[in-house]
Amino acid sequence: MKRSTQLQLSFMMFLEFFIWGGWFVTLGSFLGNNLSATGAETGMAFSTQSWGAIIAPFIIGLIADRYFNAEKILAFLHLIGAVLMYQMSQSTEFATFYPYVLGYMIAYMPTLALVNSVSFNQMNDPSKQFPFVRVFGTIGWIVAGLMISLVFKWDSEANIASGMLSNTFTMVAIASAILGVFSFTLPKTPPQSKGQKTNISDILGLDALKLLKDKNFLVFFISSVLICIPLAFYYQNISLFLTEYKVEDSTAWASLGQISEVGFMLLLPFFFKKYGFKKTILFGMLAWAIRYALFTFGNAGNLFFMLAIGIALHGICYDFFFVSGQIYTDSKAGEKVKSAAQGLITLATYGVGMLIGFWVAGQIADKNILDNGSHNWHDVWAFPALFAIGVFLFFAILFKNEKVEYKS
Repeated sequence: MKRSTQLQLSFMMFLEFFIWGGWFVTLGSFLGNNLSATGAETGMAFSTQSWGAIIAPFIIGLIADRYFNAEKILAFLHLIGAVLMYQMSQSTEFATFYPYVLGYMIAYMPTLALVNSVSFNQMNDPSKQFPFVRVFGTIGWIVAGLMISLVFKWDSEANIASGMLSNTFTMVAIASAILGVFSFTLPKTPPQSKGQKTNISDILGLDALKLLKDKNFLVFFISSVLICIPLAFYYQNISLFLTEYKVEDSTAWASLGQISEVGFMLLLPFFFKKYGFKKTILFGMLAWAIRYALFTFGNAGNLFFMLAIGIALHGICYDFFFVSGQIYTDSKAGEKVKSAAQGLITLATYGVGMLIGFWVAGQIADKNILDNGSHNWHDVWAFPALFAIGVFLFFAILFKNEKVEYKS
C-alpha cells in the first residue's frame, strides 16, 4: 500500500469517528437540557443507532455490494448526513428532532462497514496495515471530545444553559460535508458481489444460526445480547450524568474511555493468551459491574476519582468482551459462515441488544427523576451494575471452558 493511500485512508477514518464522537457523546445532555426530553424520549433517540445497525446490512448487501463503488456510496451518505445533521442543530423540540436523527443514523451506520471495505480493498496485508489506519478513528473520536470541552467549551455549565450544545451538530455537519466531498477522491472500490444473487439470509447472517446448536456458543450469544443492556446505559447517560454533577470539561473526561480503549487493546493479546477466552470475557463483564458501582457511589467532589476510573474502565469493558467475542465467533465459525457469524453477532448486539438496552435505560431514568428535574443517579447506575453481575454469573456457570486461539 502506498504511503499516500495510507494517509488518505487514515484521514477518512479520522473524520468518520470524529463525526460520531462529535455529537453522540453529548446527545444525552443536549436532549435533557435543550429539548427537555424525557428518559423514554432520550432512549428513542439513542435507539436510532440500533435501527441504523439493523437496516445497514440491507444497504450494504443490496446496494453497495452489488451496484455502486463503496467510496461513492460513502460520499453520498455523508453528504446526506451533513444536511440531516444541520437540521438536527436547528431543532427546538423532540418531535422535530427525532425524524432527523433517525434518518441520520440510517445513513451513518452503513458507512462504518464502507470505510472498512475501502480500507481493506487497498491493503495487501490487512492484519498488519489496518490497525495503523483504524487507530486514527479512535484519535478522531478523542479529538472531537477535546475540541468540545477544551477549545469551544460548549459543555460548560453556562454554555449548556445558553443552548450552545447545538453547535456540536453544526461542527459535525461541516465535518460530514468535508468527508462526503473527500470520499470522491478515495481509491476506487468496486462492488464485490456484482451480478451475484443476494438473499435476506446472506445479508442478516442467518446461515450462522446453526452455530447456536453449540451450547457454549448459545450461552455466549445470549450473554452478548444481555451485556448490551448495561452498555446502553453508559452511552445514553454518561454525558447527562457528568453535566448534572457539574463536572467541568465533561466531554473531554468522557473521551478518557476511548484513550483507555487503545491501551487495553494492546494488553488484550497478552491477557487472552495467558488466561484464555472464558476468563477474559468474565473479566470484561466484571469491569462493567465495577464501573457502574463506581458511578453509583462516586461524586464530582472528593470522590471524583471514582468517576474517572469508571470512565477509564471502558477499554476493559469493550475490548475484553466485544473484541474477544469477535475472535471467539471467528474460531467457532467455518470458512463458509465466518462473515455470516460476525454479521449475526453484530445484528444481535448493536441491533437487538442495544435497542432493548436503550429502552430499559430510558425507563429507569424516568423512574428516578427528582423534584428539581435532575436524576437520582445512585439508583440509575445501581441497575446496570446488578444486571452486569447477573450476566457474569450466567456466563460463568453455563459456559464450559474451551481453548480459543488468539488471532489479531
